[in-house]
Amino acid sequence: MPLDRSEGLSDVVSLLDASCAAVSLPGGDCAAVSVRGASRSGLAGGFGPAYIVHQTIKTSNSSATPASINNSHIMSFHMLIKRIILPAFALFVAGFLVACKSTVPLDPGPTAPATTPTPVPSSTPTPVITPVPTTPRVPPANPLDNYKATSFDKLPGWNKDDLREVLPAFNNSCIVLIKKPEWKEVCTIARTLAVSDRAAVRTFFETFLVPHLVTTADGNETGLVTGYYEPLLRGARKRGGPYQVPLHRAPEDLLTIEMGSVYPDLKNMRLRGRQVGNKILPYPSRAELESSGLLAGKELLWVDDAVEAFFLQVQGSGRVHMPDSKETVRVAYADQNGHPYKSIGRFLVDKGELKLEQASMQGIRGWLGLNPARQSELFNANPSYVFFKEEKITDPKIGPKGALGVPLVGQRSVAIDAQFIPLGLPLFLATTWPNSEQILQRMVMAQDTGGAIRGANRVDFFWGFGAEAGELAGRMKQRGSVWVLLPKLAAIQ
Repeated sequence: MPLDRSEGLSDVVSLLDASCAAVSLPGGDCAAVSVRGASRSGLAGGFGPAYIVHQTIKTSNSSATPASINNSHIMSFHMLIKRIILPAFALFVAGFLVACKSTVPLDPGPTAPATTPTPVPSSTPTPVITPVPTTPRVPPANPLDNYKATSFDKLPGWNKDDLREVLPAFNNSCIVLIKKPEWKEVCTIARTLAVSDRAAVRTFFETFLVPHLVTTADGNETGLVTGYYEPLLRGARKRGGPYQVPLHRAPEDLLTIEMGSVYPDLKNMRLRGRQVGNKILPYPSRAELESSGLLAGKELLWVDDAVEAFFLQVQGSGRVHMPDSKETVRVAYADQNGHPYKSIGRFLVDKGELKLEQASMQGIRGWLGLNPARQSELFNANPSYVFFKEEKITDPKIGPKGALGVPLVGQRSVAIDAQFIPLGLPLFLATTWPNSEQILQRMVMAQDTGGAIRGANRVDFFWGFGAEAGELAGRMKQRGSVWVLLPKLAAIQ
């Protein structure tokens, strides 16, 4: 995640513009349409959450995105979309799924509590990341086609993992999974376990679950593992002094059109834009929003650092401490402007400003320190813009909600591509710690999605909250393997 954890069909917009295959409302002109898919839903296909953390972008799931839209506009275009957009749109959808997510989180500063284990010592050698061929993201008709059943004794490090630590995250997933027949018994029993009983917890998982190695369509058993976290910013409710950078709430004119409501084959896909006269146009890009003043009056909070504010959008969620009132609130994902996320790290690499191995959060911050006059240029290379909503923090130990709609647990929750791994499932991850060869092997829960999390064995590891978590997440770019742990009944079926 570190990530803009919103997802979409990015290139479809430009194709529709070029071919004029867009919405024509009464009046006749060809209108552009912002086409996005949200990977924020607990449904198969991975689109549409009420929460996004990530981005992984989130990257957002068990319920619809909070309404900051005018539903009457959406309803009035149903028949129009069905008759005009869909024939052209369907031709492009399959080949142009694009999702981009930066993996560059922000160090929130020294005031964040340490809620994550001590990072790997700097003396640990840095592994060489060997590039692997890119596999086309073609979701299988049945995700089980990408799974190879195995046994727990074949999982590297399984016996060394303290499974008591994952039980709270597992029970969080069961809030959703228990509604599915194959998970009802498993989740019911899990709730009776004593988290202090190490042997009982291990026996439970090994008795009721069966591990399956996740592979790509071409048989690749490893994928990219990145990290994300929940940052801490400093801010105020009113502009003044050092607090000059706004975080915005979702604007009322941002429309989200659910395509599945008018065409089942496009279930969980969305159009985002705004109505201008008799047309639906793309919502303005980041550069357009920043320069036009269109968001004036939509300020939610003000913070003291533009770089931290940008990376907050990349992460999708964070906390803001307000020294004047001595309160800390969570700013959660509310919506997004419909433009595809573009990695600013990749932008700097493509421009020859950084080497690939330097394009971490730390590397980007260093570059900005040397090139402050180019800050706007860099940020505007990413047209995506995330809007937030304020949430109270009742327990600082509880993480933000991911795409599944349940709180994430530091170092036990991950973001995945829900086209290949259904949200909520338990996984076993075998990788290494950031910038090292030190083994990181543990059971985790698939509870989030993200814009750049694309592929069968692509994983984004949630490190938790605070400065340590940000340091680890910003440097994580490892190879890893993942196993899905399915109920025995589901595995047999």
